[in-house]
Amino acid sequence: MRLSWNEIRARAARFAQEWQDAGRERSQTHLFYRDFFDVFGVSVRRVASFEEPVKRLGEKRGFIDLFWKGMLLVEQKSVGRDLRKAKAQALDYFPGLEEAELPRYLLLSDFQTFELHDLEEGDEIAFALAELPRHVERFGFILGVQRREFRDQDPVNIEASELMGRLHDALAAEGHEGPDLEQILVRIVFCLFADDTGIFEPRDSFLDYVEQRTSEDGSDVGEKVHHLFQVLNTPRSKRPRNLDADLARFPYIDGDLFRDQVAVPSFDAGMRKCMLEACRFDWSGISPAIFGALFQSVMNREQRRAAGAHYTTEKNILKVIQPLFLDELRAEFEKIMARSVSRRRSELRRFHKRLGELRILDPACGCGNFLIVAYRELRALEIEVIRELRTASGSEEQRALDAAGLSRIDVDQFYGIEIGVFAARIAETALWMMDHLMNNRLSLEFGETYTRIPLRKASRIVQGDALEMDWAEVLPPEECSYVLGNPPFVGAKYQSAQQREQVRRIAALGGSGGTLDYVAAWFVKAAAFVGRGAGGIGFVATNSISQGEQVGQLWPVLFERHQMAVAFAHRTFGWGSDARGKAHVHVVVVGLEKSTAKPRSRRLFGYAQVDGEPHESSHKALSPYLFGADRLRNPRIVVREESRPLNGMPPLIIGSKPIDGGHYIFSREERDAFLKEEPGAEPFLRPFLGSREFLNGGERWILALQEAPPAVLRRLPKVRERVAAVRAYRELSPSESTRELARTPTQYHVNVVPTAPYLAIPETSSSRRDYVPIAWLEPPVVPSNAIKVLRNATLGDFALLTSAMHMSWLRHIGGRLKSDYRYSVGLVYNTFPLPPGGRKSLGGLEPLAKEVLAAREDHAGASLSDLYDVEFTPPALRKAHRRLDRAVDRLYQPTPFASNRERAEHLLGRYEQLLVPLAGRENQGSKKRASPKRAGGAPS
Repeated sequence: MRLSWNEIRARAARFAQEWQDAGRERSQTHLFYRDFFDVFGVSVRRVASFEEPVKRLGEKRGFIDLFWKGMLLVEQKSVGRDLRKAKAQALDYFPGLEEAELPRYLLLSDFQTFELHDLEEGDEIAFALAELPRHVERFGFILGVQRREFRDQDPVNIEASELMGRLHDALAAEGHEGPDLEQILVRIVFCLFADDTGIFEPRDSFLDYVEQRTSEDGSDVGEKVHHLFQVLNTPRSKRPRNLDADLARFPYIDGDLFRDQVAVPSFDAGMRKCMLEACRFDWSGISPAIFGALFQSVMNREQRRAAGAHYTTEKNILKVIQPLFLDELRAEFEKIMARSVSRRRSELRRFHKRLGELRILDPACGCGNFLIVAYRELRALEIEVIRELRTASGSEEQRALDAAGLSRIDVDQFYGIEIGVFAARIAETALWMMDHLMNNRLSLEFGETYTRIPLRKASRIVQGDALEMDWAEVLPPEECSYVLGNPPFVGAKYQSAQQREQVRRIAALGGSGGTLDYVAAWFVKAAAFVGRGAGGIGFVATNSISQGEQVGQLWPVLFERHQMAVAFAHRTFGWGSDARGKAHVHVVVVGLEKSTAKPRSRRLFGYAQVDGEPHESSHKALSPYLFGADRLRNPRIVVREESRPLNGMPPLIIGSKPIDGGHYIFSREERDAFLKEEPGAEPFLRPFLGSREFLNGGERWILALQEAPPAVLRRLPKVRERVAAVRAYRELSPSESTRELARTPTQYHVNVVPTAPYLAIPETSSSRRDYVPIAWLEPPVVPSNAIKVLRNATLGDFALLTSAMHMSWLRHIGGRLKSDYRYSVGLVYNTFPLPPGGRKSLGGLEPLAKEVLAAREDHAGASLSDLYDVEFTPPALRKAHRRLDRAVDRLYQPTPFASNRERAEHLLGRYEQLLVPLAGRENQGSKKRASPKRAGGAPS
């Protein structure tokens, strides 16, 4: 198993430190690269050779310092040498290499500097040795994972969206609102697009019309533009004969964009200036996906949350459509192009026909961004196919391939469902805009004019609630090729009553209905839909569906009820938006297909940094936790929350939960001021630690009155005021259980006021840490409910819970709060599989636990957050943890684990074994309970 990127970065840091003084070429090169490859857990001699002889230009012979055929060529120099000359020397070797030996990567180094050139992508990067940990992902090819770049949204689209956003703000300030304002804006955007892309001829017709036919004070701009909208909705044959010539030259635009009547907008001089600024902007380079950004620009933050609308960048759309179908289609095309000329033509025709038969559905299409980009990419592929068909055809047949018959792909192959009336209209219009752009591209490619004006075909965008509709009425499942999109992200806590009812009805989990996010309903409904046909699914989702308690709720439904398998996945990455007020969340991409589909390699895209680029790897199977499950007997296994430990460990509980409205909690300054007025309260004020104080330091204090004698409380008026305030706060609560607590105001909702040392685990911890910091706390410290408390813990317990083995379980099984780890008692602690020897085997770890604690004490002034930041962990502490990790690993198996993911896979296997005796006991129990009924003659 390959190392994790966290482990590799740590090794890279050690490598950089150990070689910081190196500089002699001949005597150190072999050792340098042996250690360098060891950073990745790879033996250099297994893949490469040193001093490889090769012919240089002419009859001269040279020796490549390090050569990995077909992959990497290294030219190494002494420190300070000119790497430009090194590059020239390396390139001199290329003529002496066979075609299959030519490397993709060229690495130049003088020990203290690296230059890595990706010759296939034309990409290069240079950095100092000390910066290797920051750039180590660039060497993913050593691990066999491919670095993938996805195109980002062109900045021109963002600029265009901002232009329209300013016009929106100006119109809104004049009192325009709602559907009329949205219609006006989208019609204007269409006119701006048409003015620069050949729909309006001559170019700049709209600019000239606004600039030359309206008053400078802007008073008649609204009326003139409104008149133009009416003309665009009227066929030429039905227009008045005496129509103004400047208006008559505009074409008829079908597609219902200009059909409905809207209020005449009011403009002034400033708004006219804003409009002209937008007219002078070059709209020919924008993507029609800007319509989505424009629509989001007129939605406020509350509406975005209610709708779960997170506008998708093109870069992120490609992360779905490429592994879902585009990469496979391109691979098929390349395979055809490798055929002999005699076979190529017929296979290209069949392939082209297949492209024209694809049917794609986005059941939560919003403004159509996924459909728009998918359409563009398929049309781009089709242009390549047509080019090759024309090349392969004879001259007579080539002439017969006129413009009208070139393209088989049209917008009517794309289907969408959208709950918003206006967003559905935008999706239709934007798809047609993209069609026009691709027709222009086709025309430029083959020198023939190819247009579809007015529209003859339209996309099939249906307005309605997708969770209440039968998708088969939109597109029969047997005709559907792929289901894709970005369904709404609404967490269980934020769902409306209707949304919650929809999720529970569709998931049909029974009981309380589960705690699934809204997006889960789309996965279940899509799986049921695809199950009636042969399509694949590719959805963006919040990362919660692959972490924590939701895995045990959602994935058995997909696996068992609907017979799905994970075809590809992007692990957690940062989600961005190009719209104003943009949303930032952490998401995954999940691709599903029928488990009965033809077996193939499963693609996994992992992210060393949530905002970075992914690395791709291939697996036989993918787990619902979105990692390779090649070693699992059952890759579908899920971990379910348990109310008690299954592993023989003592119970883990949460700390105190006051529910006091803040009246019992004090800062340091508030405590000191309170004690000046009420010095008798000092025995009842105790340090109060939540996750933040536990990890980062800082002080809070809490009144702990659980054991305070009534006679003492009577003499403390300021304390009594606090008690009265807590009672009043609880009485006003909408929760019946909280109102019940008002009867005992000196008690917390959860009372944990320790009288002995206890082990503390923070509920949340940054993913920048290799280990969740765990430590002992002592009375009088009171832990908050953001701290998990293990009473009567041993050093062996501490050693196990602070180990890499336990961290692997948390990292892969536990939930996340954004990208932070969230430690759950029921899901992480109660299910964590102990080593074969059980808790008794942990005693031998105690000396190593003491070493970790001693290494912490050497930095008594540092917070736990400082000590466990991945970049700043003291070497002695890291060394103590590594020794402890190796010892814990040996309790589970005699051979070392190669990575945290391998640990997680091993633990899942042990968890599977842990469930077997439990299932047996449950079956025995049910038989014992049933036997009296059978004895009494009841049916068995």
